[in-house]
Amino acid sequence: MSNAIYAVADIHGRHDLLERALDLIARDGGDRAEVVFLGDLVDRGPDSRGVIETLRTGIEEGRAWRVLLGNHDRMLARFLRAGDIHDRQIRSGISWLHPRVGGLATLASYGIETGPEVPPAELFAAVQQAVPAEHLTFLETRPRALEREGLLFVHAGIRPGVALADQDPEDLIWIRDAFLDHPDPHPWLVVHGHTALEHPQHFGNRIDLDGGAGYGRPLHPAVIEGGKCWLLTERGREALEPGAD
Repeated sequence: MSNAIYAVADIHGRHDLLERALDLIARDGGDRAEVVFLGDLVDRGPDSRGVIETLRTGIEEGRAWRVLLGNHDRMLARFLRAGDIHDRQIRSGISWLHPRVGGLATLASYGIETGPEVPPAELFAAVQQAVPAEHLTFLETRPRALEREGLLFVHAGIRPGVALADQDPEDLIWIRDAFLDHPDPHPWLVVHGHTALEHPQHFGNRIDLDGGAGYGRPLHPAVIEGGKCWLLTERGREALEPGAD
């Protein structure tokens, strides 16, 4: 299975589900399997710290893991670096600390006392002591896309018709409608997350693997081999066909 590549989308602090996904991948492809993590490692779930540490140390130990940047990862990195809790891409104006976004859960995973009554400046001071420097370095050095033999792995998607080298970096971690509504083929089969579904779907020109782990639903590791995609389950591979829900 040397040409098989595995993908996991939008873990969102669910370290327990990450461990299960890694076990399913190891059963299917062995310990040397190449795995692409599609970003949004953090927020909402209870153990963002554990997710970052597992992936960081796995790469350090030589595993063939590629971890991409997601918009939530970028928001965490910005808070760790400068205390910034707002992102202009969130048009509603809610901050990273809002329950819908999930930053407070991430801070709690580092043992920081949180709550709506705690001033952001106080939380920023606390993270300087609580969050390992290597976690910030890890987040800030994540790439935004990965090409592999007719596949493009990215967190959110791409601007249709724009060369990869010319893509807006913001689109790669935030885009939705212009990408999701595009029916025609791209130069690659795009494998992404970011837009949570009830279950992963293959749309022909793209595969959305975000099954909503950040909202209490399962995490769905996938394998792509020979241009075909399967989800990994306790029963083995289950085909994810274009047009099938």
